[in-house]
Amino acid sequence: MEYENLNVSEYIQDHDVKFVKFAFCDVFGRQKIISVLPSLLPRAFSEGIAVDASRIDGFYRPGDSEIFLFPDTGTLSVLPWRPSTGRVARFYCDIRGEDGAPFAQDSRKILRDAVDYARARHISVRFGAENDFYLFRTDGEGGPTDIPFDSAGYMDEAPEDRGEDVRRDICLTLEDMGIEPLSSHHISGPGQNRIDFEPGQALACADNVVTFRSVVKMMAVRNGLWASFAPKPIADQAGNGFRIAMRPSKDGESCADAFLAGIFAHAREMSVFFGPGEESYERLGQFGAPRDVSWADTGRASLLRRKKEGRIEISSPDGTANPYLAFALLLYAGVEGVERALPLPPNGPGVLRQPLPGSLREARELAKDSAFLKEFLPKEVLRAYAGGTQG
Repeated sequence: MEYENLNVSEYIQDHDVKFVKFAFCDVFGRQKIISVLPSLLPRAFSEGIAVDASRIDGFYRPGDSEIFLFPDTGTLSVLPWRPSTGRVARFYCDIRGEDGAPFAQDSRKILRDAVDYARARHISVRFGAENDFYLFRTDGEGGPTDIPFDSAGYMDEAPEDRGEDVRRDICLTLEDMGIEPLSSHHISGPGQNRIDFEPGQALACADNVVTFRSVVKMMAVRNGLWASFAPKPIADQAGNGFRIAMRPSKDGESCADAFLAGIFAHAREMSVFFGPGEESYERLGQFGAPRDVSWADTGRASLLRRKKEGRIEISSPDGTANPYLAFALLLYAGVEGVERALPLPPNGPGVLRQPLPGSLREARELAKDSAFLKEFLPKEVLRAYAGGTQG
């Protein structure tokens, strides 16, 4: 820890950092921030920074409601949009209770546990993500309106595509923060955009998704716009998806088919974690978003796609999903498929398919009754998503 503190201290001095943001997510993946002066970092490393858990969604605790944030040194980054002098840096944090034990509802811990579970079975998975968002005009006071920034279509160019400069700002900012953008373009809806970035290991990729969402919102505001990751921001237009790609292997060999079969088996009961709001279910079945539990080698309307070189994708998650929980559940489900050597389910014309949940209420009921979810998720997290009292 002293070595880590020394490196952090040098970084803070070299980059003229005057404020440090400690970041973490509630159980729904919404980023929370507390800012401290660099002089508090030694205390943060040794004792943590106290937070009132009772005021954070899903952070249920009996009795004393304090939790403690401990900075993850591997996530330290300067925020490029802040001043170049007196700069602001950010850590993602691990969360512990008063006894020093990891906090059960910490999304990063849940994902880290899932990675360890897979690794113990000699399974590793690289994750990638496609993130959709809309850009809307703002009113005179900077508040969002329902007017899209442009009326361009799929992969149109400027001047019809007016989001090109904003996407460039986003990509350059991501690059400054150590996240490598792969591609960016306008997609189907008016004012709708997509940016992909380099895939990686599960925890790093989930951190990058949270960073990406924050950067998109900040760059939109700096350009006088408002960014929305909502599943269906315009009723009669394409929704915002959060397509997750996975490349699973066991002992260095692809295990994609069995991994896909495991996800297929639990897709319906996991749905509320891929779409936690009512609007999520308005998106499904429209504009290429999946309607039922299906897989294919081609065809973007399928829930799951099996692609070349052992890569698989799932298309039901949307921009309101908590990436840590989504990745964790995909890992647990996929590992089950590999451990049980599940075959690929039948597909193609004439195959009877189960529908995905048609409403938030249905998705919650499926989750509430799921033995799979009860086995791998803390009861407080399942209660936050499914409601009711979990045993």
